[in-house]
Amino acid sequence: MDILLGIGLLLLLIVVGVPVGFALGLAGTLSLTLIINPSIVAGLLGQVVHHTASNYVLLTIPMFVLMAEFLGASGIAKDMMISCSRLMHRVKGGLAMACVLAGSILASASGSSTASVASISSAAFPTMKTLGYNEGFSIGTMAIAGTLAIMIPPSIAFIVYGIITEESIGRLFMAGLIPGVLTALGYIATIAIAVRVWPSWAPDPKLVKSQILQADSNSAAAGELRQSGRVWPVLALVFIVLGALYSGIATPTEVGAIGAFGALVISLMLRRMTWGSFYMAVGKTLRTTAMIVAIIFGALLFGYFMAYTKVTTSMIEWIALADLSPYTVLLLVVFIYLILGMFMDQFAIIVLTVPITYAVLTGLGFDGIWLGIVLVKTAEIGLVSPPLGLNIYIASGSTGVSTKQGFTGVAPFLVVEMLILGLIIAFPSMSLFLPNLLG
Repeated sequence: MDILLGIGLLLLLIVVGVPVGFALGLAGTLSLTLIINPSIVAGLLGQVVHHTASNYVLLTIPMFVLMAEFLGASGIAKDMMISCSRLMHRVKGGLAMACVLAGSILASASGSSTASVASISSAAFPTMKTLGYNEGFSIGTMAIAGTLAIMIPPSIAFIVYGIITEESIGRLFMAGLIPGVLTALGYIATIAIAVRVWPSWAPDPKLVKSQILQADSNSAAAGELRQSGRVWPVLALVFIVLGALYSGIATPTEVGAIGAFGALVISLMLRRMTWGSFYMAVGKTLRTTAMIVAIIFGALLFGYFMAYTKVTTSMIEWIALADLSPYTVLLLVVFIYLILGMFMDQFAIIVLTVPITYAVLTGLGFDGIWLGIVLVKTAEIGLVSPPLGLNIYIASGSTGVSTKQGFTGVAPFLVVEMLILGLIIAFPSMSLFLPNLLG
């Protein structure tokens, strides 16, 4: 009865518009007050804040967000998009494929999905619109390309999962590499199939060059493909970040700081960073970090409430009595995550549910690293799932295209996402090969 009261209060607060982090904290605190001494609850509040704030791994989050914001504010991410578009424009749907290619490279240098989507949208959409790409397909492509930052390391989602479960963040990064690359290839294959099934979604590549030349020479949109976007700054940053991480020179926490400093230095070297863009990048980093940390604080408080109700123990006992197979339990958990992803923030889902699902599924014999890949993959799908897919709203907001068109355009990608999720579940070695090989 206590757990139903707490969950009901949480849902009520979310429905009335209370931010997720505060809703979790309020629901957890009020529910705990009803079942234990309020003085103990006050002590827990201080303990949660101190324990979380003093965890040095938490510093990784603002550093990776700051790195992404520096790349976006200085225009380096936009140059990356232009370079990829120049490489792929001879293929039908090539500019859409370039979005995926740019998203993959940006993901290797930054763990922020929102920053990646914003950078790709501002760089790619004007040209895609000028050349005659279907607007919904364009939004869906840019939104799905941004999700790669949540799977391809370094990923903030893996950092949060590692903080909660105390699994190795370095091993999580390595485990996400093959599924991330497979996902990017799946997106490119989806684009190739989609533009053949619906030819009007992308222009004929033979007409692309002539359309650009005939466009108004003063149009920034028409000139995007003619610009000489630089690719080396992002590649240099990727080499620094991944090289320092996988060589063992730096820990994931230190790599975030190295990457942020490297992005700033490269921006200054290219004279692409102004005081205004610097303040904007730092301000966005503070807002994003505050949001994520508030969710972590709130979810930990709600987690204490769930621990006092012994819901985890009850679930394990129920599974034992129901005599369900481990994979049946896993598939039920994945289904629940996919449903939650349609309505809740992905970080809130991870922080709120992982303490329970991790205990239950590792208790059934599943590997904690592989489980992190599966659960983060479901969060990736949630970023573009209707009705609350965050990446669709970001891409739509920055381009002025309706979210309805965006959700229509992303539908083919959701099909391939489910297929890749099935492959990750069916073949755990796909995720565990690199962590086991590199130790």
